[in-house]
Amino acid sequence: MNASSAVAAIIVNNNKEMLLCRRAYEPYKGTLDLPGGFVDLNESAEEAIRREIREEIGAEVETIQFFGSFPNIYPYSGFDVRTLDIIFTCSLKAGSILAPNDDVSEVIFIPFNEINPEEIKLPSIRKAVEKYIMSEL
Repeated sequence: MNASSAVAAIIVNNNKEMLLCRRAYEPYKGTLDLPGGFVDLNESAEEAIRREIREEIGAEVETIQFFGSFPNIYPYSGFDVRTLDIIFTCSLKAGSILAPNDDVSEVIFIPFNEINPEEIKLPSIRKAVEKYIMSEL
């Protein structure tokens, strides 16, 4: 069995706060997540993260840098999808106005020391957030 490709973005502002989204739907409705999603057919991971950020938070990406990849199991429609989540660090274009959309009910910036990993239910996303915060301490 091969893994499906997914992407997510770590976005940090000048105040050392990370952008997190509240999930609007199951699985894990109401928990925290990074903006991102599945890579479409004939789409690169970089194209996918640009599209997902535009769809989920209404912003345009300025820069993209590979951070790491994390295997995951994503429960979907009663079965488990094995994914390889490709995590990027991204900056947004100046003047971006953030608005929750698509799979997102809320967009919030949280200071690193106030992020509770237990509120991030997707294991790959939790690991990526924890690794990023540790690298910044």
